[in-house]
Amino acid sequence: MTSEQISTLFGLMLEYTVPTMKIFGFTLLYSIPLGMVVALLKMCKFKPVSWLTNVYILIMRGTPLLLQLIVAQYSVPYIIKSDICPDFLRNMLSGVDIRSESYTFNMMLFAFVLNYAAYFAEIFRGGIESIPKGQYEAAGALGFNKVQTFFRIILPQVVQGVLPASSNEIITLVKDTSLASAIPYMEIMYIAKKQVPTYASLLPLFMAGLFYFVFASLLTVLLSAVERCFTHTWKRNIKHIARRLFKRGNA
Repeated sequence: MTSEQISTLFGLMLEYTVPTMKIFGFTLLYSIPLGMVVALLKMCKFKPVSWLTNVYILIMRGTPLLLQLIVAQYSVPYIIKSDICPDFLRNMLSGVDIRSESYTFNMMLFAFVLNYAAYFAEIFRGGIESIPKGQYEAAGALGFNKVQTFFRIILPQVVQGVLPASSNEIITLVKDTSLASAIPYMEIMYIAKKQVPTYASLLPLFMAGLFYFVFASLLTVLLSAVERCFTHTWKRNIKHIARRLFKRGNA
């Protein structure tokens, strides 16, 4: 390939970085809070709620994300044609334009969010349950109210505990966005595959891989900085609590 062709290809890749970033950004925006809700539902003492949540997590984690994307993309026409589909649901879905770009993006995002919310839910649940109950009692003995206990003692520990695992999921999401090319959705990997026969070269795929590598590397640096920040905050809170306990002991 000539330098001019490489420059043209690089510009094309940059243009389709935005759709890739949209998948990544919106998935995190919705899956993290949904994951927290799912984690709380799984810890619910009402067994039917906990059981249904476990089934949802099992399905999301036990089936390939690519399969979930395909099902989400092509499910609406089959639901409409199904004999068991309720009339109100059929009427509601009949107005959906399955050929529009917004439909493709929304259904793809729906699958991404449900999948990643299940993984985040397990991470958050593990972080919450890792905090000993005795810490709540000790904080109360030191004069902390429930709000102070949660934000100054419990939350920093939970965040510090779930950050490494959450960081891994976020980095994985960067690479999983390439699965959208199977829908197909116009993002970096889709464009790269389209350019391979045009240029009779594998360079477009290598360039797409370079984009993912750079994006993942930048996120790794950023997330490492966030982890260090929370570690510093937690250590500062520990020192404050120790000083408060020392003063109380001398009083």
